[in-house]
Amino acid sequence: MATQKDSPVPALTRSLILASASPRRLALLEQIGVIPDQVVPADINETLITGESPRLYVQRMALEKAQVIADTHPDAYILGADTVVATGQRILGKPAHREEAEAFLKRLSGRRHDVMTAVALIHPNGKIASRLVTTKVRFQRLEAAMITQYLDTQEWQGKAGGYAIQGKAAVFVDWISGSYSGVVGLPLSEVGRLLRDAGLLTRS
Repeated sequence: MATQKDSPVPALTRSLILASASPRRLALLEQIGVIPDQVVPADINETLITGESPRLYVQRMALEKAQVIADTHPDAYILGADTVVATGQRILGKPAHREEAEAFLKRLSGRRHDVMTAVALIHPNGKIASRLVTTKVRFQRLEAAMITQYLDTQEWQGKAGGYAIQGKAAVFVDWISGSYSGVVGLPLSEVGRLLRDAGLLTRS
């Protein structure tokens, strides 16, 4: 059974599985006192469907991640999530190499972009509850030396859009409008509502 660290946040009362390998998502849950019973990363095909918008793509990924784990753990609640960085209708995913990360940062330099995080909670009875949170982020104009120094840290690896707002890239951000935790990987206000509505958290 999921438990809670010493905290005033109510403890979970039923089994919860996090369908994500992201240590950031696990840390965010722990921040609000939620410790999943298991962490079971989902292995799915993340290929973008032709013509699929960032909004539809991120929602599909979150649901498919949760569903593939629900298929093998039918008696548990499954929480799936996915995050994308988008400029208009273009998705900037996890860069495959340094050159792609550099291209992403140059594209984000001096402009606003959207960070979309979708979450899906699948109940043991098959019910699905989901949320999509979009946060707007604006980067300052990045000088070539700033980009090079950041790429040298290797922090861009495995990060949507090629940056981590909770890390050294925080200095790039002129302003943010929306959910900070959503940019990191899990919008905690919305996740808290999903868990409470499912009866996984007692209401205060």
